[in-house]
Amino acid sequence: MTPSTISILFLLFAVIMFIWEKVPLSVTSMMVCLGLVLTGVLDEETAFIGFINKNVILFVAMFVVGGALFETGMANKIGGLVTRFAKTERQLIIAIMVIVGLMSGVLSNTGTAAVLIPVVIGIAAKSNFARSRLLMPLVFAAALGGNLSLIGAPGNLIGQSALESMGMQFSFFEFAKIGLPMLICGIIYFAFFGYKLLPQRDTNEENIETENSNKHKDVPIWKQNLSLAVLILTILAMIFEKSLGIPLYLSGSIAALVLILSGVINEKQAMRSIDLKTIFLFGGTLSLAAALDKSGAGVLIANGVIDSLGQNASPYVLTFAVFMLACVLTNVMSNTATTALLVPIAVSIAANLGADPRAVIMATVIGGSCAYASPIGMPANTMVMTAGGYRFTDYLKAGIPLIFVSLIVCMILLPILYPFFPDTKGSLIKG
Repeated sequence: MTPSTISILFLLFAVIMFIWEKVPLSVTSMMVCLGLVLTGVLDEETAFIGFINKNVILFVAMFVVGGALFETGMANKIGGLVTRFAKTERQLIIAIMVIVGLMSGVLSNTGTAAVLIPVVIGIAAKSNFARSRLLMPLVFAAALGGNLSLIGAPGNLIGQSALESMGMQFSFFEFAKIGLPMLICGIIYFAFFGYKLLPQRDTNEENIETENSNKHKDVPIWKQNLSLAVLILTILAMIFEKSLGIPLYLSGSIAALVLILSGVINEKQAMRSIDLKTIFLFGGTLSLAAALDKSGAGVLIANGVIDSLGQNASPYVLTFAVFMLACVLTNVMSNTATTALLVPIAVSIAANLGADPRAVIMATVIGGSCAYASPIGMPANTMVMTAGGYRFTDYLKAGIPLIFVSLIVCMILLPILYPFFPDTKGSLIKG
């Protein structure tokens, strides 16, 4: 068998095992990773490089930062403040989604989720609502909010780079023309319907947090204040990442070291806060994304879909096909990998059809952000899986309807704001 065929088979195997869930997801990820090495699709370095991926480093660092908030009791204090204003579960979901969505527009969506996950878990503990009802809306809002600006998600910059190579560019808030209506509709969806699809699941961590809430009374105030100050400074460092020249993962790592060296938490507490299941799941699945890319399997899938449409497909059909192709792939690969894979294909499609490259790239990038239906679509989804006690099917139940909401918004706005063929004759107007 060819490497591309083997990669597609491993993709199918991973999807089936993730849905079946008889084997832990992290174990399935490692089975795929090792299988790709044993079959010769990937070499050892490529297969395991995901475990030193900068997002994995960010995960580890922010687990420690989050652990400091819990160990000092500051997460509970923050939760108490928020619950004073949002009394019901639905009000909490709306408040969380608004805050996270807007923050993701000026901060990396992964970074936003990373710094707010421990805060939301604290809110859940203080309000006595199950964290499984709050964490999924948080990461979905982070994905939606990533479409508000050029810096909200890596995929946006990938699309911008491709466009700049053709002498064009998107403005800083260009993606917000589609992203803001998507965010608003996503919040409305969860407020009136989506919250019913969220799992009600208690976790051991929740019970432990409630049972041991009194232990925080003996924690010095300076430790609580410093844990919060470090979190705020980390958020600011991530917001001004470009100005400071410090990547997200370095900001997180510095914050984690400060908390340990200052004695806010000790080494044992820091190590205990790191969720290894998340690390193995994310690192292992990155090898599958690498295999789909390196073997050409991803290109085969993309080209197969586009070729099936024929040469005379209408602009609406093309928009739908490009969007859905990106949307499907982003839920079985990482969202960044999907966008990086499909943007060059999108540019080729535009060139072959005489279409506006802005339209094709916009549909690709927005579709690639709709990583709602699996725990591996974007890093934030993986981060909350253990904390929320989620199963693979939980993402399907809550995420697929949100994909349809996003699809409806895009199919209304994309043809209007970014038509494939701006003039009536079907040729690209340059200007």
